[in-house]
Formats: sequence, structure tokens, C-alpha cells
Amino acid sequence: MRDLYDSQRAMRNMRKAAMQRGVIAILDVGTSKIACLVLRFDGPERFRDSDGIGSLAGQSSFRVIGAATTRSRGVRFGEVDAMQETERAIRTAVQAAQKMANVRVDHVIACFSGARPRSYGLDGAVDIAGGVVTDGDIGRVMAAAEVPDYGADRHVLHAQPVNFALDHRSGMADPRGQIGNQLTTDMHMLTVDATVIQNLFFCIRRCDLELAGLASSAYVAGISSLVEDEQELGSACIDLGGGSTGISVFMKKHMIYADAVRMGGDHVTGDISMGLQVPMATAERIKTFYGGVMATGMDDREMIEIGGDTGDWERDRRTVSRAELIGIMRPRIEEILEEVRVRLDAAGFEYLPSQQIVLTGGASQIPGLDGLAAKILGQQVRLGRPLRVQGLPQAATGPAFSGAVGLTLFAANPQDEWWDFDIPADTYPARSLKRAVKWFKDNW
Repeated sequence: MRDLYDSQRAMRNMRKAAMQRGVIAILDVGTSKIACLVLRFDGPERFRDSDGIGSLAGQSSFRVIGAATTRSRGVRFGEVDAMQETERAIRTAVQAAQKMANVRVDHVIACFSGARPRSYGLDGAVDIAGGVVTDGDIGRVMAAAEVPDYGADRHVLHAQPVNFALDHRSGMADPRGQIGNQLTTDMHMLTVDATVIQNLFFCIRRCDLELAGLASSAYVAGISSLVEDEQELGSACIDLGGGSTGISVFMKKHMIYADAVRMGGDHVTGDISMGLQVPMATAERIKTFYGGVMATGMDDREMIEIGGDTGDWERDRRTVSRAELIGIMRPRIEEILEEVRVRLDAAGFEYLPSQQIVLTGGASQIPGLDGLAAKILGQQVRLGRPLRVQGLPQAATGPAFSGAVGLTLFAANPQDEWWDFDIPADTYPARSLKRAVKWFKDNW
């Protein structure tokens, strides 16, 4: 537990050092694509120490000076499956981005989906000795949170204080300097499969790069796709990727729940490939150009040429109606959305004030998806695109880049995590069992 704290701290220090030098790379390791952005930090103060607990602590101005994407290889369900293949794909993306930026990069911050995330809600309370809340008290109250026994094969990816209360005043973002007797905190902790992180870590090291930070794709996609009001009032970001679908729930500008469904756009392509007996590349093209989920009367008459180069004239000239194509795609998309709904129900999403749902990620571009999602998820649904970031090329502004753009915001404005505070070694969190998740409906 302590070495985990130290490794996260080491990454945070490495990130600060890289930012002071002025350049850092962002790496989104996905199932269908690997995206790399090179950021330059500028301004009179390139990086300022966090001076507040909140989403914009340590603001820093940056611009994207290099960007590249390559088709992902060796990644399944958002997890590294074939090390050498993934290593080659990462090298390709990083080298192309470095070439465009005309600068060499040694440090990367990476995000990934999958890895079977689990969310926990923790709480801790301490008495304030001097009457005024100090940094040390924040460290102590976090150390007082009882951590469940999440298993030796899991790794803590995020551990963030999402709410502080001083005596009877709740909903405080930063209690430092305020006067009171008892300080309590609510924390959100996200654990993931440790082997997935280790594989990614080794893969990045084999590309001669240093890992200066890790984040969950679902979390960073939420940072870039949800507008401020949505992050404040309670919203879910559904990041529909190629091999997995990430779910993150935000409240009071903090992530309070995350999960993932091990299905995505590639599974829809696979269904088309099997249903029409065509190669995956052809199925992907048909899905991109003609796909949809809502059939109308017109779609029976719209014929799609499947094409092919098998040399069998009859087979290569086959056609299929758009209605048939929708008939193949819709069941799988419904299955993904039904799974998402189960996860949101488990998180107690219906207790949040706003309940806005934002769909993002490459697979969210299927026409009619927002209408179908509103039927299945039963809430206000909108399609989300990432926020505009300085210097981002036009090709990287679509929903498929929500994770990569969110990671740039995460790098520049990191939210305070557990390991950013000096937690007394002797009071390091005990690992006793405590109830997980459902906590935020009691707290807000």
C-alpha cells in the first residue's frame, strides 16, 4: 500500500519536472487507435504548485504542438494483449507526433480503458487540534479513511477527496485556513487490475519512454466532454470506444463512480462481418458510411453494395438493404446500452439532481444513437465532443479524441489525489472492510 503511494508520488514529481522543461506527451492507448499529442507548456510560470483542492488546481497554459494517430495493434478490451505489436504501434504514433512537433519527448502521461475498474466510497474524520485547518489535517483526515481490502492483484488508479465537511458545514472544496473542531472527508477510490497496468508500463518503457502519469479513459473523457454545469450537478459520461465502453459519473466537479463494459464499436463491426460474410475492414467501411440504429421506410429501398475482391463475380456484386444492416447493428448496440444502464443503476445514478447523460467516443457517431440511448437509459442524452484545446488539429477534435483531449486537461490541471498530501506514515490507511459506492446519495 505504501509503495503504491510512493510510485504515484514519483510519477507526479516526474510530471512536474517534465512540465518545467516544457514538453510532455499524451498517449491514449485504445483498442482501435493509439493517439499521441505533444504538449508545450509556456507562460511566465510554466507550472505552478497546486494551490487549491479542485479541478483547476495548478492551472497551466499549454498548446498542442504535435499530434498523430495510428491503428492500434495488440490491444483487446482496452488492455495490452500482444506486447510487441502494441509497442510498435506506440512507437509509430509517438515518433510521428515528435516529428510534427520537431522536439524529442521522454515523458508520457497515458490513459487506457478496460482493466475491470471498481469504485469505492470512503470516509474519514479527525479532530482539529489548533482550531484552524492545515495541510497536515487534510493528510490526517485522508489517512483516517478506512480502505476496503480490494485485493493484492488490484492497483489504486485514482483516490480523490470529493467533499469536505467542517463541523456541520458540508460541500466544502477546500477547508484549509477555516476554523472548526472536526473535519470529515468523502473520498472516491478507483482500483483496476494490476497486471493490465504493469503490461502497459512495460510496453511504454520498452519504447524508451518514462511514464509520468496514468489515468482512466472514462475519467478523462468526462473531463473533456462534460460542461461545467454537468460536472457540478451530476452527469454520466459514456465513452463508447472500440473494444470497451467507459462509464464515469461526475458530481460537484469530481468523479464519484467509474466502470467499464467490455464491449464497443469493434463488436458491432464483428457482427456485420459475420452477418454479411465480409472481412473486418469491409465491415468497418460499411458501418462508417451506411450504419445506423433507427430504420425508416426509406431504408428498405436503399441498397448498399458490399463489394469485395474475391474474384467470384456473383459474390463481389452482392448488395444488402440499409434496413438489414441496421437489423444487424441494433441488437449489439442495445446490448451495450443495457449493460451501461445496469452499471448506472448500481451506482445510484437516479439520486443525482441532474442525471444528464453525455455520449462520446468514436462509436458514439453512429447515426440515431442518441435517440436509442434516451429510450434505453431513460434520461436526457446528448452527444458530446471534447473541449477545444489550443493548437489541436482539426482532425483531432471529434468525439473519438475525448480521452486524449481530456488527458491534456488532466496533465495541465491535475485534481488533488491522496498522494499529493503528506500522509503520516504511522497512520497510513488501515485496510478494513467498509461499504462501497452507494455513499453519495447519503452525502448530497
